[in-house]
Parts: sequence; C-alpha cells; structure tokens
Amino acid sequence: MLTVAALYHFTRFEDPAALREPLLDLCLAGGVRGTLLLAREGINGTIAGDRASIDAVLAHIRALPGCADLAWKESEAADMPFGRMKVRLKREIVTMGEPDIDPRASVGHYVDPAGWNALLRANDVAVIDTRNDYEVAIGTFAGAVDPGTRSFREFPAWWRANAHRFEGKRIAMFCTGGIRCEKSTSFLLSEGVTDVFHLKGGILKYLEEMPEEDSLWHGGCFVFDGRVSLGHGLRPTGHDMCHACRRPLTEDDKTRPEYEAGVRCHRCAEEYDDADRARFRERQRQVERAADRGTRHLGG
Repeated sequence: MLTVAALYHFTRFEDPAALREPLLDLCLAGGVRGTLLLAREGINGTIAGDRASIDAVLAHIRALPGCADLAWKESEAADMPFGRMKVRLKREIVTMGEPDIDPRASVGHYVDPAGWNALLRANDVAVIDTRNDYEVAIGTFAGAVDPGTRSFREFPAWWRANAHRFEGKRIAMFCTGGIRCEKSTSFLLSEGVTDVFHLKGGILKYLEEMPEEDSLWHGGCFVFDGRVSLGHGLRPTGHDMCHACRRPLTEDDKTRPEYEAGVRCHRCAEEYDDADRARFRERQRQVERAADRGTRHLGG
C-alpha cells in the first residue's frame, strides 16, 4: 500500500528556483511521484510513494525556510495514482490572481470537522463551496452555495457580484484540503467581511474524521490524482476521469453519446479542435497498447 500526502504551506521563499532541483532529486531517488508547486508564497502539492520515501520528502520540506510547522493530510492508494514526478515553479501556489492577498497576514477562523456541522445548520451562516464547478458536481455539503466557477481565479469576481446576497450572514467556506480557503477567507476579510470561517483541513480531513452516520457530506470529493474521487474514510468512490479535460466522470456520464474514452466527455465536447482530438486518440491508443502489455502508459 502506498502513502499519499497532500500538503501546502504559506511561507516566504526568497529564491524558490534554488529549492526545486534538490527537492526533485530526492523525490526521484525515492520513487516518489506527484506534483509539487513552489512559489515565493510557499509550497503546495500531492505526492505518493512508500512510507520511508514520503517521510524523507516531508522531512526535507520541513527543513525549508519557514516550514518547520508544515501540516499535511495522508491517505492510501493500492496503486500509484501519479504517472510521474513534477516540481514546478509558479507565481502562486494556488492561483487567485489577487497579488495583495497574503494568508500569512490574515485568514478566517478555523473550524475543525467536529464543529463544522453546527455551522452548516446555523440559520445565520452562508456556506460557500470555493471549488470549481466540476468538483462541486460530484459532491458537496448539504445546503452549500455553488458559485459555478470554472477556476479559482473567478472567485473574487463572483464574490464582488454576489456579496449583496449574503448581507447579515456569517460566511463559512470550504475546499478540498484547505489551501483555497486560506486565500478566499483572507480575500473576504480584505473586502470588509468580518465573520469568516473555514473548514480546517478541508473536505479530506472531514471525510477522514467524521463518522459517516453523522456526516452532512454528499457524494465524492474530487482529488487531482488517479483515484479521482474519495468518500468517507478516504476510500475511492469509483469515479473515472476524462483524460482530455481531466474532469471526473460517473458511469452514467460514460454512456452519453458525447463520450469517447480518452478523447472527450460531455463537458469538453466543444472545447478542443480536430488536431487536439487526433492527439488524444493517439494517446489513447498508446494507453490501450500499454495495458495489453501489462504496463502503464505515463500519459494515461
């Protein structure tokens, strides 16, 4: 069984480029795969590997400037959920497009999973899902507001256009692991909202700790790896993924006329041109040939 570690940490890296190669080399040496993002504002990503190798990478990250109190969430995978290891340099570790927002300076009140249900049931609280529309489509909390955004970069504009809907309400927000809420709560505070809360550790921590019989979560939680979606106890929910647009699919989705394995689904049927489709079909042929050989194609 492989260990999957999801992590993020806001800190100040003066030269993130200098951190990239040693981190990548350590991951490659231990057979760790996944994606880690480095920016001046910190580190974010998910990696998978054997227990000893994951521990070594986490120890390395904790030794980076300002990362001694790094927190992460762990789950398990029977098979490697990533095709390769990437360490990328970015302008932001989660892209919001608001350069003055700094979660190190101010964030909302953290609420642990045990206290989250009370917020969901409170009449004076508006609960907002800060994730993308395709993530919300396969699972969310009962009664949560779906902004319908296709990317996190759209969230500030959505809030400014809809803030009037939530006057007099306390605002509670949630996301997959917590990182988007660090920025979204900091953003709302900068917009003058005073009572802002967010789910500590995100949906993943809630699904790990909250007994299913007490849970107010419905559906699956999309994760950006080969497991696609997790449910209570962080068990895979059986969703598949469109390998053209990387959005989650149900079994019913795969029966729709727009669906072609590895090439398109109903959500991306109009999003790519013929050249893209030809490239996707060739990749799918390579994936199928690799499966016939009993191997794994990295692009699959």
